[in-house]
Amino acid sequence: MVPGEAQSPLKITITLTIAIVAVVVGMAGTTIAEAAVGAAVGAATGVVILQSLWGPEACSTGAVAVTAMIVTAVAGGLAGTAAGILQLLAGAESLTGSAVIGVLAGAAIVVIAKAQLQWVINTIQWAIVKLQWATALVKRATPDVQYGIQVTKDVLPTTTVTVDSGASTVAAAAPEGETLVESATSGPAVSARAIKINSELMAGTLGLVAGAKTEKCGSQGCRQLQTEASGMRDKSTEMPWTEMTTEGEQSSIIPDSSEDTEKGITKIRIPEQTPEDCESIHSVKGENKDIITKVKPDQHHINRSDKMVTKQEMMEREKIKHPFRRLHLHRNNKLRAADVLQLMAHSLQSHESCAEEELILSFLQKLMMMNYRARYLNVKKNNEQDHTQRYNESFEDSGDIFKAISFSEKGTSQSERIHPMDVQMAVFHCADGFLKQLMVTKLSQCQFALPLLVPDPFTRQIEFPLWTFRQINKSWKKKNTNNETISQNQSVYKAETPMVCFFRFGFVSSSKSHLMNSLINERHNTFFHRNCPGSSRTRVLMDGVVEIAWYCPSGKNTDKFTDCVAFCNLHGDAGKHEKQLQILTEMASVNVVLLPRLERNDISAAIIQNLFRKRKPLICLLTEDDSTVIEMRKGKYKIGLKDRNQSDVSEELRRAINDCFSESSSIFRLEDVSKHSDIRVDEEDDGDCRRGREAAQQMMSLLENKDLTEIKESLLPHQGKLWHQWSQKNKELHRPQGDETEMDISRKQSEMKKIRTQQHESDISEFMKLFIKGMNSYDEHEDEKLFFLKWLRILLDEYTSADLSAIHHRYNEKWSTVLKLKENYEKPDQLKVEQTELEKISEELQAATFGLEHIMREIGQIYESCSSVKKNKKNLQFNFSSLSNLAAEMMISGFPLELMDGDAAHVPLLWISAVLDQLIQKLGDRRVFVLSVLGLQSSGKSTMLNAMFGLQFAVSAGRCTRGAFMQLVRVSDEMKTQMNFDYILVVDTEGLRALELAGRSTRHHDNELATFVVGLGNLTLINIFGENPAEMQDTLQIVVQAFLRMKKVRLYPSCVFVHQNVSDITAGEKNMEGKRRLQETLDEMTKLAAKDEVCDAERFSDVIKFDVQNDVKYFAQFWEGSPPMAPPNPNYCENIQELKESIISHATKSNGMMMKDLKVRIKDLWEALLKERFVFSFRNSLEIAAYRKLETNYSKWTWSLRSAMLETENKLHNKIYNDAIHEVTQTDLQKELKKTSEEVKKSMSEFFEKDKDKDILIQWKTSFEIKIKELQENIVRGTKRKLNEILQQRDLKKKIDAQRKHHENTLYEKSKELALKLKDKTNDEETLKKEFDLFWEQSVRKIIRDTPPIKDIDIMRDVREILSDIYESIPVDHWRESSECRDVFSVPTYSDYVQFKKSSRFLTNAIRSAQEKFGYVLSKEDEIQIRALGTDTAQQTESMIQSFNISKMGYNISCIQQLTGYIKARLIEHQEGPVKYVFKTEFFMDLVLSICKRANKIIIDQHRLFRDANDPVIYVERKRGEYYSIFQKYCHGAASAAIFGEIICQKLKDPIEQSVYKKTARDLTGEMRSNCESLNGNRSNLEKHILKTLAEENNFKKYINYIKTPRDHFKSFIRDEVSQYITDQFRVSVLPKMKENIEQLQHKIMKAARESTEHVQVNSGDAGLWLKTFTQQLSDELIFSVKDFSGVKHDDVDDFNLLEDVIKKELPAITYDISKEFKIDVFDEKLDLKFRPDELLIDHFCQCCWVQCPFCTAICTNTIENHDGDHSVPFHRVDGINGWHYVKSKKLCANICTNLVTTDQTFHVSDNVFPYKEYRTAGGVYAKWSITPDLSELPYWKWFVCRFKKELEKHYEKTFEGQGEIPDEWKKLTKQDAVESLDKYL
Repeated sequence: MVPGEAQSPLKITITLTIAIVAVVVGMAGTTIAEAAVGAAVGAATGVVILQSLWGPEACSTGAVAVTAMIVTAVAGGLAGTAAGILQLLAGAESLTGSAVIGVLAGAAIVVIAKAQLQWVINTIQWAIVKLQWATALVKRATPDVQYGIQVTKDVLPTTTVTVDSGASTVAAAAPEGETLVESATSGPAVSARAIKINSELMAGTLGLVAGAKTEKCGSQGCRQLQTEASGMRDKSTEMPWTEMTTEGEQSSIIPDSSEDTEKGITKIRIPEQTPEDCESIHSVKGENKDIITKVKPDQHHINRSDKMVTKQEMMEREKIKHPFRRLHLHRNNKLRAADVLQLMAHSLQSHESCAEEELILSFLQKLMMMNYRARYLNVKKNNEQDHTQRYNESFEDSGDIFKAISFSEKGTSQSERIHPMDVQMAVFHCADGFLKQLMVTKLSQCQFALPLLVPDPFTRQIEFPLWTFRQINKSWKKKNTNNETISQNQSVYKAETPMVCFFRFGFVSSSKSHLMNSLINERHNTFFHRNCPGSSRTRVLMDGVVEIAWYCPSGKNTDKFTDCVAFCNLHGDAGKHEKQLQILTEMASVNVVLLPRLERNDISAAIIQNLFRKRKPLICLLTEDDSTVIEMRKGKYKIGLKDRNQSDVSEELRRAINDCFSESSSIFRLEDVSKHSDIRVDEEDDGDCRRGREAAQQMMSLLENKDLTEIKESLLPHQGKLWHQWSQKNKELHRPQGDETEMDISRKQSEMKKIRTQQHESDISEFMKLFIKGMNSYDEHEDEKLFFLKWLRILLDEYTSADLSAIHHRYNEKWSTVLKLKENYEKPDQLKVEQTELEKISEELQAATFGLEHIMREIGQIYESCSSVKKNKKNLQFNFSSLSNLAAEMMISGFPLELMDGDAAHVPLLWISAVLDQLIQKLGDRRVFVLSVLGLQSSGKSTMLNAMFGLQFAVSAGRCTRGAFMQLVRVSDEMKTQMNFDYILVVDTEGLRALELAGRSTRHHDNELATFVVGLGNLTLINIFGENPAEMQDTLQIVVQAFLRMKKVRLYPSCVFVHQNVSDITAGEKNMEGKRRLQETLDEMTKLAAKDEVCDAERFSDVIKFDVQNDVKYFAQFWEGSPPMAPPNPNYCENIQELKESIISHATKSNGMMMKDLKVRIKDLWEALLKERFVFSFRNSLEIAAYRKLETNYSKWTWSLRSAMLETENKLHNKIYNDAIHEVTQTDLQKELKKTSEEVKKSMSEFFEKDKDKDILIQWKTSFEIKIKELQENIVRGTKRKLNEILQQRDLKKKIDAQRKHHENTLYEKSKELALKLKDKTNDEETLKKEFDLFWEQSVRKIIRDTPPIKDIDIMRDVREILSDIYESIPVDHWRESSECRDVFSVPTYSDYVQFKKSSRFLTNAIRSAQEKFGYVLSKEDEIQIRALGTDTAQQTESMIQSFNISKMGYNISCIQQLTGYIKARLIEHQEGPVKYVFKTEFFMDLVLSICKRANKIIIDQHRLFRDANDPVIYVERKRGEYYSIFQKYCHGAASAAIFGEIICQKLKDPIEQSVYKKTARDLTGEMRSNCESLNGNRSNLEKHILKTLAEENNFKKYINYIKTPRDHFKSFIRDEVSQYITDQFRVSVLPKMKENIEQLQHKIMKAARESTEHVQVNSGDAGLWLKTFTQQLSDELIFSVKDFSGVKHDDVDDFNLLEDVIKKELPAITYDISKEFKIDVFDEKLDLKFRPDELLIDHFCQCCWVQCPFCTAICTNTIENHDGDHSVPFHRVDGINGWHYVKSKKLCANICTNLVTTDQTFHVSDNVFPYKEYRTAGGVYAKWSITPDLSELPYWKWFVCRFKKELEKHYEKTFEGQGEIPDEWKKLTKQDAVESLDKYL
């Protein structure tokens, strides 16, 4: 604080005056010219007055001078204020007013100050000390004022002045020359408002005399400025400013621009105050004032004794912060590499110019693509299309050039653009370590200079970013002493080269960077200089930065330097950067200094003198000297630059440097920079980086003193010989040779298991243990893990590079020798020797290659070996299953994963599947778009992908990609809304025709690779390099064949052809011609490939959707010039951008695939490729899974339709028997089904549109819609047929019903008559009972006499009678044998049942006689046909039996006659067809007996129901109690209504019982479809449970029944399941359902009674009307009609309320009686066959395909009967199960269909022989089956063959021996293995 009062009047006056001046100047538009005039006059006046007051002596002191300065400033401000007021009030435009007012103001201020003179005198000395900085400020006024003008313009929109509570107090800066007053309170700021210093106020406090604005402003202009200022103030007030926080609090973020948000721009923002500030501004709200305080980051207050920040320092800091603000960057909010590399909307557009806020993204986008134009981005101006200022119309006619020039000098200056190097360095400062390294690597690839020493822009601490150089290698060529060209490839941080250091002192007119470029590459701006595009004067962040670049010679005479040379460039004045200068001059081989001239009094003279005296060479470049090169002394040169030719200077400098090299032996090594003190090394400063390096170095220490070619064998044993052997065995297993049997397959599988066991027993090396341990320890330290992985990759490449380079050199030399010998046919022996040597070098090269990918491959093989033997390794500290987690995390972090092992040429499926499972677990089942690339080796595939997505595919040092790698590219959230996927999965592959495979079977390998990546990719990039027609043709033929294969297996990927290294891509005509030739070549290759793949295709467009105009891209050559100094061609980078946009265009039209589906696709493709015939072998598991899901839903839809129709059928069935309807039309049924049909259609539509597999399912949508429609029509037709049959049978049944009802009603009437006679004996119950019993016996005898009872039936007796009538000569013994033993459906062969048709050809008959003798009569095809005939006949007879409706119509022997007639007709029809045999009589008889034996129980049960309902004795006797009850009521004189009510209840009992049973049966069926595990899916699920049950029951006969007659077995199983379910759930579910249904029905009956009573009473009706109404209302629910009461008199019934009450009272007793009879077997006893739950389910499940495989009897899994397409089954069986055996032997076949179709074995059909490979050529049923060759057999059937071997041999009278011997591996399978395999595979 100053001495005196706390708040002096003078101080307040001055402060308020300055504040008012600033505000008025800002608002009123007062010009600086006016303020300046007023200030000058006011200053003079003030001095004069002071002299008069204090005298000349006093005025000569410093105190008076200082006081005069204060008065001058205040007076000037007031003058400006007054001038502004005058302009506003009077429109004055002259400066006179300012002068006058200035005088007055100067005088007035002294008068005000006079009262305070004593206070002024007391504080003069304090003011002098505190205001010394002002003198220095004046000296440097010119540059500071210029910067102030710029700051004013740029910062203005981001600042505001806040007025507290509407008061006029203005928060302002303290007067010039004073420190800001400290806060009156300690602790955090309490003001909630954001206080910003107005930029114009800042300019005003600097004096306003600088003249920030020179344009004269008239009254109109004044008003305009006033309006703009007001608008600007409003706008700034509305902005949500950051609230200042106290120590430790994070500043908020400046507001987003809505425009930026719309453009999808990703920004990193900074708050107004950065953490690097020495002070942060806080606002403390006091009473009616806001005081601005400055607080250091580590304290809330500053003491007056602390060092105070000068205005100059504040401006410097503001200048540094300025580019960060403009670029929306914050050093604490680090830019991450992962965010930069994600796919963003911004990256899909080419940006030659962009908005300022997009500069960062545009720069990084181009840099990632290695486009050196990244530095040349133009910034779009918001309101400027043309930077040229236009003429003023007022001068148009003046003709005065001087006046025009004078006007132009007053033009508004434009805001300086951000310097490109400021953009680069701002990003560098705000980037994390990984992005920095990536940036520097890409800068190096662009041949740009790299940051070597980087001072912190705020703390000025110098950093050496050594980490960023770790991935950079440089290659060059030079001549050795023998004049031989040798190649070198080294990491730059290890390279030892001479280094030339360039720096300057002071300001020089020549560009140092430009001069350096001329030495390195005159065609490329390695160092950015002032004349580069985009350069500006406001370069802020490069001052003090040292950049480094290397010159790499090409080994030619034109090289400027003969060896690699490093060039360092210190930016800025070297005199201000002593530490950088010291480091560089110490390490340099040659120092080159630029300065205007050499003078002893220069600041830099001492430094240059010191350099001159040292022995190190020095070259002085003098910008004000025009002399040529002069060697002043040895190693010391002077070169003048003034007015000299640049080329001459460059050449002289080059020669001088080369001369210096010969004198100097100093060598520069980049790593040695870190040895200097007082600089920060990023690797040491970053803890994560340091720890990651230490862990990697620990691993590398294990490689010391080891032979590189033996390292992998010792440290990575799991991926060595054992893995290669296993891969080879696996290929042999899938590619059987000749007549391989299951025994051979089993042997190979055993060998593979043995190899896996050996692999599992291999120890994990210490090297791998360290790696796994390290990776697991980084679970919560993601950055440390990434540093560890990157360090390990860097150190491994460093370790292997030298040896690999030497091996490559030997390989290339040997390859050249072999090529020469191939041209010389005279030395074949020498050629063989050289080729052998080449092969050895190739193996050595393969062994020596060691990178991170090999470590991950080892982990993959450790996982696979553990997974195969199903146990953990002994020396593995954790479960092996967690290994896949490591790889998944690496993929998420951006590392590629090896998909196909390039050395073993094999895909480790177990490992890849496990990693993808882990990815799904971590990320969710994300949708990916797979982008693959294919092309010749070294054609730039990896380079293209790396440039496109900023990737770094894992390529070992000095090696091309081997195998295939996949890497995830994340899609940004904004892009996910535009595209239907979350990631792009990029698959990079090794090149076709790889040199390493020379001499091997490259064609097959290339086809395999092409098919794999084309099948995997949603889009494949076909990379064609150069314009060699032969190479193009080779590539295209492979590619076309791959796409042709995809079409045949119904995969439809897209492709884009990328033609690289095209000489002139701008020539449109040439491009069109090239496209035409490409189209012709593709069409030609399509024809050739179509022949190989046996496919009809004439054009490439027949194979794949291809647009030659849009899907062919031409790329410029990669280098712009000649390597090694050439940068990448920017045209190439633009081509990359166009391709990227094209890819995303393709991607937006694709749905990609889910990660889970990707895993399946990889498996399907690889398993098919393992076999020789891809198309024949490919199983699209995704399609299969989708189809099974569709079938499951189809089952639900069909059940919905069936169950709905069952309800309708039941309702109409009741109505028919109630005589309510007399006709059933199809239209009526369709109406009834309409609601359910629409629900099913809606469900189908949603399924096909919304299911995740909708793209696969769409191919079946139309066919299944048709199937559903056909099914619905069939259900309607079937129901109509059944109901019409009932209608017909109703008329036939009327006689039976009429007779029964006649007896029933007669008994009612006669019992009534008897009761009337005995009315007087009502008290004698015993007499009544005797009389009734006598009456009853007489009545029953009469009924029996009139109607004989229905007898029991014997079906089999009737069958034999009919057959004996037909075939009288059959002996009696045969009947017994046939009926008891000969089940036609289970006999092993039908040979005994047939005889060959007569033939005139003796030879054929002779052969057949011989066959008959040996028992080989029928071919397998004949056996299949006969079995199918019997099965179909049995199915049709079942339908016939149901149509007989025996439960209603009764049994008649004519039923059997119809059955036998039908069977006879079927057999005659069959044998009259194209068969070579006829059936013996025995076959017909046994078939009839077998069918009737099966139907026996059903017919007997149905007949029993008929007899119980219609036999008069049984029926009447059952009703005896009911009749006696009514008889009693008659006797006791009950009312007619009461008796009639009881009769109604008695007649309702049977209908209620039937209705409840039917309804419960339907409900129970639906429940079982949901709850019963075996019945709740489709047919395949049911079959799985059948096989499980068979295994548990262990019954061979049931197995044979299932194998031979699967439909019958399914029916039997369903019946058993239903019976078991009812038994288990009777009390829990069945009984409650019955009770619920009976209660519902009782409620409906009571409702009908009530409504009938109301109806009769309203209409004054009688009992007849009541009964009619009552029965009609129940006709839907019950078979109950008025005709049931014919003969029952009810004329005297008139009390309908009583009738209703009686029914209400008696009905519960009736329902209770029905409930008492509920029991487990009630459905079988009470219900007609077609209404039972088991039959409803049989009808549902068995309406599907039952065709069996002709070889193994596996059932086609298609759930649709008569389906389109081939029959198929996922798992076939052992053929011996079906009796297949080897020709001319009794040896059963132990092979499986899927294996047989890959062999050269044959089979016989009708005396013809067919190869299994071409089984379809056998025709008939064989042609209709699709049998995929694979090893996907079901272990279940192997176990079955072993378990029932003896039973099978006995059944077929053959053995499993010799060729059919069962493999030992099969015998190891247990029942548990068999059952578990069902769950796994079905």
